[in-house]
Amino acid sequence: MEEINLKDLLDMFWGRKIQIFLIILIFAVIGVIYTVGFVEPKYTSSTTLVLATANVSGQSETANSITTTDVTLNSKLVSTYSELVKSKNIIRKVISNIGLKIDEEELRKNVKVNSVEDTELIEISVTNENPTYSAKIANEIATVFTEKVSEIYNIDNVFIVDEAEVANEPSNINHKRDIIIFAFIGAVVACLYVLTVNMLDTTVKTAEEVERIFKLPVLASIPIYDAEPQKSKGRGGRR
Repeated sequence: MEEINLKDLLDMFWGRKIQIFLIILIFAVIGVIYTVGFVEPKYTSSTTLVLATANVSGQSETANSITTTDVTLNSKLVSTYSELVKSKNIIRKVISNIGLKIDEEELRKNVKVNSVEDTELIEISVTNENPTYSAKIANEIATVFTEKVSEIYNIDNVFIVDEAEVANEPSNINHKRDIIIFAFIGAVVACLYVLTVNMLDTTVKTAEEVERIFKLPVLASIPIYDAEPQKSKGRGGRR
Protein backbone atom coordinates (compact mmCIF):
# COMPACT_ATOMS: atom_id res chain seq x y z
CA MET A 1 0.00 0.00 0.00
CA GLU A 2 1.32 3.42 -0.95
CA GLU A 3 2.33 5.54 1.97
CA ILE A 4 2.13 9.33 1.97
CA ASN A 5 4.31 11.26 4.40
CA LEU A 6 3.31 14.55 5.94
CA LYS A 7 5.37 16.61 3.50
CA ASP A 8 3.72 14.97 0.50
CA LEU A 9 0.32 15.50 2.06
CA LEU A 10 0.97 19.20 2.65
CA ASP A 11 2.34 19.59 -0.87
CA MET A 12 -0.74 17.88 -2.24
CA PHE A 13 -3.08 20.31 -0.47
CA TRP A 14 -0.90 23.31 -1.24
CA GLY A 15 -0.89 22.42 -4.92
CA ARG A 16 -4.69 22.68 -4.98
CA LYS A 17 -5.01 25.67 -2.66
CA ILE A 18 -6.99 27.66 -5.22
CA GLN A 19 -9.61 24.91 -5.58
CA ILE A 20 -9.81 24.55 -1.80
CA PHE A 21 -10.29 28.30 -1.35
CA LEU A 22 -12.99 28.43 -4.03
CA ILE A 23 -14.93 25.51 -2.51
CA ILE A 24 -14.85 27.09 0.96
CA LEU A 25 -15.88 30.45 -0.50
CA ILE A 26 -18.81 28.87 -2.38
CA PHE A 27 -20.09 27.17 0.78
CA ALA A 28 -19.74 30.39 2.78
CA VAL A 29 -21.80 32.24 0.15
CA ILE A 30 -24.40 29.47 0.30
CA GLY A 31 -24.51 29.97 4.09
CA VAL A 32 -25.18 33.69 3.66
CA ILE A 33 -27.92 33.07 1.10
CA TYR A 34 -29.50 30.41 3.32
CA THR A 35 -29.63 32.49 6.50
CA VAL A 36 -30.74 35.69 4.76
CA GLY A 37 -33.22 34.34 2.25
CA PHE A 38 -34.57 31.03 3.53
CA VAL A 39 -34.71 31.21 7.34
CA GLU A 40 -37.78 32.91 8.76
CA PRO A 41 -36.74 35.07 11.73
CA LYS A 42 -38.31 34.19 15.05
CA TYR A 43 -38.11 36.16 18.29
CA THR A 44 -37.97 34.83 21.84
CA SER A 45 -39.06 36.68 24.97
CA SER A 46 -38.76 35.36 28.52
CA THR A 47 -40.35 36.11 31.87
CA THR A 48 -39.08 34.88 35.22
CA LEU A 49 -41.20 33.69 38.15
CA VAL A 50 -40.16 32.88 41.70
CA LEU A 51 -41.77 30.66 44.30
CA ALA A 52 -41.87 32.29 47.74
CA THR A 53 -43.79 32.07 50.99
CA ALA A 54 -47.16 33.80 50.71
CA ASN A 55 -47.72 36.75 53.03
CA VAL A 56 -51.07 36.47 54.75
CA SER A 57 -52.38 39.47 56.68
CA GLY A 58 -53.08 38.92 60.36
CA GLN A 59 -50.31 36.38 60.85
CA SER A 60 -47.42 36.93 63.23
CA GLU A 61 -43.91 37.64 62.06
CA THR A 62 -42.89 34.10 63.03
CA ALA A 63 -45.66 32.61 60.92
CA ASN A 64 -44.67 34.76 57.94
CA SER A 65 -40.97 33.87 58.10
CA ILE A 66 -39.57 31.42 55.53
CA THR A 67 -38.86 28.02 57.03
CA THR A 68 -36.91 25.02 55.74
CA THR A 69 -40.19 23.26 55.13
CA ASP A 70 -41.36 26.13 52.90
CA VAL A 71 -38.17 25.98 50.84
CA THR A 72 -38.42 22.20 50.45
CA LEU A 73 -42.06 22.42 49.44
CA ASN A 74 -41.38 25.15 46.90
CA SER A 75 -38.50 23.16 45.42
CA LYS A 76 -40.81 20.20 44.87
CA LEU A 77 -43.48 22.44 43.38
CA VAL A 78 -41.09 23.85 40.79
CA SER A 79 -41.30 20.74 38.60
CA THR A 80 -45.08 20.56 39.06
CA TYR A 81 -45.53 24.22 38.17
CA SER A 82 -43.28 23.83 35.13
CA GLU A 83 -45.70 21.26 33.69
CA LEU A 84 -48.75 23.25 34.76
CA VAL A 85 -47.62 26.27 32.71
CA LYS A 86 -48.19 24.34 29.45
CA SER A 87 -51.50 22.78 30.48
CA LYS A 88 -54.53 23.06 28.19
CA ASN A 89 -56.51 25.30 30.55
CA ILE A 90 -53.76 27.91 30.74
CA ILE A 91 -52.94 27.79 27.02
CA ARG A 92 -56.62 28.13 26.08
CA LYS A 93 -57.17 31.05 28.42
CA VAL A 94 -54.09 32.86 27.11
CA ILE A 95 -55.31 32.45 23.53
CA SER A 96 -58.75 33.72 24.53
CA ASN A 97 -57.44 36.69 26.52
CA ILE A 98 -55.13 37.93 23.77
CA GLY A 99 -57.40 36.95 20.91
CA LEU A 100 -54.78 34.91 19.09
CA LYS A 101 -55.60 33.03 15.91
CA ILE A 102 -53.32 30.12 16.65
CA ASP A 103 -53.72 26.42 17.38
CA GLU A 104 -53.24 25.30 20.99
CA GLU A 105 -50.68 22.65 20.07
CA GLU A 106 -48.72 25.10 17.94
CA LEU A 107 -48.53 27.59 20.80
CA ARG A 108 -47.57 24.87 23.25
CA LYS A 109 -44.64 23.89 21.01
CA ASN A 110 -43.41 27.49 21.06
CA VAL A 111 -43.51 27.73 24.86
CA LYS A 112 -40.52 26.50 26.86
CA VAL A 113 -40.38 26.29 30.63
CA ASN A 114 -37.02 25.99 32.40
CA SER A 115 -36.50 25.63 36.10
CA VAL A 116 -33.17 27.04 37.24
CA GLU A 117 -31.27 24.29 39.03
CA ASP A 118 -31.05 24.54 42.84
CA THR A 119 -33.29 27.60 42.84
CA GLU A 120 -36.99 28.40 43.07
CA LEU A 121 -36.98 30.28 39.77
CA ILE A 122 -39.04 29.36 36.71
CA GLU A 123 -38.31 30.88 33.31
CA ILE A 124 -41.07 30.96 30.70
CA SER A 125 -39.91 31.59 27.11
CA VAL A 126 -42.15 32.13 24.10
CA THR A 127 -41.00 32.11 20.47
CA ASN A 128 -43.02 33.81 17.73
CA GLU A 129 -42.53 35.42 14.32
CA ASN A 130 -43.77 38.69 15.79
CA PRO A 131 -41.51 40.06 18.58
CA THR A 132 -44.38 42.00 20.16
CA TYR A 133 -46.58 38.91 20.34
CA SER A 134 -43.81 36.79 21.86
CA ALA A 135 -43.44 39.24 24.78
CA LYS A 136 -47.20 39.68 25.13
CA ILE A 137 -47.86 35.94 25.20
CA ALA A 138 -45.10 35.30 27.75
CA ASN A 139 -46.45 37.96 30.13
CA GLU A 140 -50.02 36.71 29.72
CA ILE A 141 -48.97 33.13 30.45
CA ALA A 142 -47.25 34.31 33.64
CA THR A 143 -50.38 36.21 34.74
CA VAL A 144 -52.80 33.37 33.97
CA PHE A 145 -50.46 30.88 35.60
CA THR A 146 -50.24 32.78 38.89
CA GLU A 147 -54.04 33.05 38.97
CA LYS A 148 -54.43 29.32 38.28
CA VAL A 149 -51.97 28.40 41.05
CA SER A 150 -53.94 30.54 43.53
CA GLU A 151 -57.15 28.85 42.39
CA ILE A 152 -55.84 25.28 42.56
CA TYR A 153 -53.60 25.40 45.66
CA ASN A 154 -55.37 28.26 47.45
CA ILE A 155 -52.01 29.92 48.06
CA ASP A 156 -50.25 32.94 46.60
CA ASN A 157 -46.64 31.84 46.38
CA VAL A 158 -45.83 32.64 42.75
CA PHE A 159 -44.54 36.11 41.91
CA ILE A 160 -43.32 37.66 38.68
CA VAL A 161 -39.68 38.76 38.96
CA ASP A 162 -38.98 39.96 35.41
CA GLU A 163 -41.58 40.71 32.78
CA ALA A 164 -40.90 39.71 29.18
CA GLU A 165 -39.58 42.46 26.91
CA VAL A 166 -39.79 42.80 23.14
CA ALA A 167 -36.74 41.20 21.53
CA ASN A 168 -34.77 43.30 19.05
CA GLU A 169 -32.84 40.44 17.43
CA PRO A 170 -34.15 37.09 16.13
CA SER A 171 -33.27 34.11 18.29
CA ASN A 172 -32.97 31.56 15.49
CA ILE A 173 -30.55 33.46 13.24
CA ASN A 174 -26.84 33.95 13.85
CA HIS A 175 -25.15 34.99 10.62
CA LYS A 176 -21.60 34.60 11.90
CA ARG A 177 -22.27 31.12 13.32
CA ASP A 178 -24.05 29.92 10.17
CA ILE A 179 -21.30 31.21 7.87
CA ILE A 180 -18.63 29.49 9.99
CA ILE A 181 -20.60 26.22 9.91
CA PHE A 182 -21.03 26.33 6.13
CA ALA A 183 -17.38 27.30 5.65
CA PHE A 184 -16.32 24.35 7.82
CA ILE A 185 -18.49 22.03 5.71
CA GLY A 186 -16.84 23.51 2.64
CA ALA A 187 -13.38 22.82 4.10
CA VAL A 188 -14.33 19.18 4.73
CA VAL A 189 -15.68 18.83 1.18
CA ALA A 190 -12.52 20.46 -0.20
CA CYS A 191 -10.30 18.02 1.69
CA LEU A 192 -12.33 15.06 0.46
CA TYR A 193 -12.10 16.44 -3.07
CA VAL A 194 -8.31 16.74 -2.94
CA LEU A 195 -7.89 13.26 -1.45
CA THR A 196 -10.23 11.71 -4.01
CA VAL A 197 -8.51 13.39 -6.95
CA ASN A 198 -5.12 12.30 -5.62
CA MET A 199 -6.29 8.68 -5.24
CA LEU A 200 -7.65 8.61 -8.79
CA ASP A 201 -4.53 10.20 -10.25
CA THR A 202 -2.18 7.32 -11.19
CA THR A 203 0.34 9.34 -13.17
CA VAL A 204 3.99 9.49 -12.11
CA LYS A 205 5.28 13.04 -11.99
CA THR A 206 8.77 12.91 -10.44
CA ALA A 207 11.80 10.64 -10.30
CA GLU A 208 11.30 10.27 -6.57
CA GLU A 209 7.87 8.76 -7.19
CA VAL A 210 9.39 6.23 -9.61
CA GLU A 211 11.96 5.16 -7.01
CA ARG A 212 9.31 4.95 -4.29
CA ILE A 213 6.83 2.94 -6.36
CA PHE A 214 9.13 0.56 -8.26
CA LYS A 215 11.92 0.37 -5.67
CA LEU A 216 14.49 0.96 -8.44
CA PRO A 217 17.04 3.72 -8.82
CA VAL A 218 16.58 6.27 -11.59
CA LEU A 219 19.69 6.28 -13.77
CA ALA A 220 18.81 9.22 -15.97
CA SER A 221 15.99 11.57 -16.79
CA ILE A 222 15.10 13.40 -19.98
CA PRO A 223 13.96 16.99 -19.46
CA ILE A 224 10.99 18.20 -21.46
CA TYR A 225 11.51 21.33 -23.49
CA ASP A 226 9.24 23.35 -25.68
CA ALA A 227 10.28 21.81 -28.95
CA GLU A 228 8.15 23.98 -31.22
CA PRO A 229 10.33 24.85 -34.18
CA GLN A 230 10.95 28.47 -34.84
CA LYS A 231 9.90 29.86 -38.18
CA SER A 232 12.85 30.62 -40.40
CA LYS A 233 13.23 34.17 -41.47
CA GLY A 234 12.40 34.81 -45.07
CA ARG A 235 15.11 36.02 -47.42
CA GLY A 236 14.83 39.14 -49.47
CA GLY A 237 14.94 37.37 -52.84
CA ARG A 238 16.79 34.88 -55.01
CA ARG A 239 19.89 35.51 -56.89
